[in-house]
Amino acid sequence: MIKVPKIIKLLFFNQVWDIPNSVNTIYLTFDDGPTPEITERVLEILDKHHIKATFFCIGDNVRKHPEIVQKILSKQHSVGNHTYSHLKGWKTPTKTYISNSEACEIKLNSLFKIRNSKLFRPPYGKITPWQSYKLRKLGYKIIMWDVLSKDYDASISAEKCYENVIQNVFSGSIIVFHDSNKAKENVLNSLEKTIETLKSKEFKFEKIA
Repeated sequence: MIKVPKIIKLLFFNQVWDIPNSVNTIYLTFDDGPTPEITERVLEILDKHHIKATFFCIGDNVRKHPEIVQKILSKQHSVGNHTYSHLKGWKTPTKTYISNSEACEIKLNSLFKIRNSKLFRPPYGKITPWQSYKLRKLGYKIIMWDVLSKDYDASISAEKCYENVIQNVFSGSIIVFHDSNKAKENVLNSLEKTIETLKSKEFKFEKIA
């Protein structure tokens, strides 16, 4: 599902699917990092275009590559929680899911001087209502998305990932790419073209706070 239907947004209204605005602002997000070389290349592309984005990091990857998270932070991007072990909420007991998410938060907090907001994105977009409720009670904002590039799908081309975004984006859209090994070819071969086209359409980019 590339474009999230309105009915889903209405049913799960406690989760953030888009950020409506009247100034053509959109939000690039990246899941599953940090990943050596890939995250760093994504950062170079964002720097080149003077764009801030939001990175939802897996806790175990943060443990392995804290220097890359520090680089993300030093460039003033937002960083969010993507669980410690990339858990699928629908198949995980709530207690385990919350504790795994909190383990990621502890790891992230060890790298932050100031943690202004607790952003959370469920891996695969699969989270139960009870897990969502528990996390929101702990102060998390659950950030979903409006447009999925599908860059993780090796059966589609970088050009298709580009089209998935360009054909579905509107002011307020939250767009998902991945800075992961699985998505490497597609994200690195579609991201810059996507940004250039969106800029030509007068979209502005912001991180999620």
